[in-house]
Amino acid sequence: MDTLFAARQQMALSLGWHIVIACFGVAFPAMVVFAEWRAHRHDDDPVLLTLARRWSRVFGVLFAVGAVSGTILSFEFGILWPEFMARFGQVFGVPFAMEGFAFFLEGIFIGIYLYGWDRVPRRLHILTGIPIIVSGILATVFVVSVNSWMNHPRGFDIDSSGAVTNVDPWAALFHTGTAISSTHMLLAAFMVAGFTASVPYAWAWLKGRRTRYYRLGFLIPFTFAAIATPVQLVIGDTSARWVASQQPVKLAAMEGLYETESDAPESLGGIYVDDELRYALQIPCGLSFLIAFNCDHEVQGLESVPADDRPPNINIVHWAFDTMVGIGSGLAALVAWFAFVWWRRRRLDVRMPQSRWFYRAALLAGPGAIVALISGWVVTEVGRQPWIVYETMRVEDAVTTAGGIVYTYLGLWVIYTLLTVALLYVLRRVARMPIPDDVANVP
Repeated sequence: MDTLFAARQQMALSLGWHIVIACFGVAFPAMVVFAEWRAHRHDDDPVLLTLARRWSRVFGVLFAVGAVSGTILSFEFGILWPEFMARFGQVFGVPFAMEGFAFFLEGIFIGIYLYGWDRVPRRLHILTGIPIIVSGILATVFVVSVNSWMNHPRGFDIDSSGAVTNVDPWAALFHTGTAISSTHMLLAAFMVAGFTASVPYAWAWLKGRRTRYYRLGFLIPFTFAAIATPVQLVIGDTSARWVASQQPVKLAAMEGLYETESDAPESLGGIYVDDELRYALQIPCGLSFLIAFNCDHEVQGLESVPADDRPPNINIVHWAFDTMVGIGSGLAALVAWFAFVWWRRRRLDVRMPQSRWFYRAALLAGPGAIVALISGWVVTEVGRQPWIVYETMRVEDAVTTAGGIVYTYLGLWVIYTLLTVALLYVLRRVARMPIPDDVANVP
């Protein structure tokens, strides 16, 4: 295992583990605060208050673990990619610093919120939850803006000697790519947090526990995710069009398209072998139409750039893209089912679907949303290869020359395994905390 491969794998492991936990840090506070707000709007509803209190404990645990994985990730930028940081750190350093401020602000108000139960007036307690929501969203925007800049570098010039000059960090931060990518990530966070948080209550429904506590425990997070899902379909389509205009080679890898052509087909499945996508289900004109609403639109293929400038594994990018789109379509169908039942029924307590198949599908929605999230990041990161800064700096030129990275990579597997076991143990303890009888038995 050479240094470059070990560094890539270590970064992928850290990012893949952290991004799932980060979704709860971004989206879950809104669900907790919403449950508390609804409780106070309905005469201190004990069911909603109990849900809000229990969820706040879960969120506190996830934030603590996310702080650990986020710290590891931040150190890895300097340890694994020192050339990248040395050359371009002045360009994207501002959003990283602002993310740090947002993170500390979130941590401060989480502490106030968690320890403020029954200690501060209820209205003030709810208000302390607002900065948590806002700072989580801002932190996401700042972090994603750096990744967006790596895919769409702006805000600097390179002189004849190769030095970075005329740095404008605000131009690097604010551009179309940041707006699209940040919105895409925020919606994904609400889908992951919402669908995953509803899983235990879907399981309880299947086991016959259908009191108001379990119904609302399912409805609140699932509804948040359900609202985000159709919007995500629109933003995802917008993101694909943006990639087509700014990173055509990535789009070609996503579709397994080798030859530049008009009337380009939309390809589902298949295996990319010897510069050809085989065994795929192809929709004639589909790709050209989706990009420009015109079958005559020419789509750039992988042949348009030298082999060394293409992603190293087209199948990984193509399969990850198909996985993300396929799961997203399945989640949208589940949301449509939920929305249809909601629309057909009048009273809140009977608006939930009654089919066991719906809740079986809901059990899969949480893990499915996580898989779709990871697949999307695989498309984003592997599809940009071999560039760490698109068409400006290669990954191989950014990696550390220090030895022993393979050992830090293996050590990180041990750390994340222990973190995962500890997290599941603590969450299980929280889940097993007794529910008051006057809450659990409300019909």
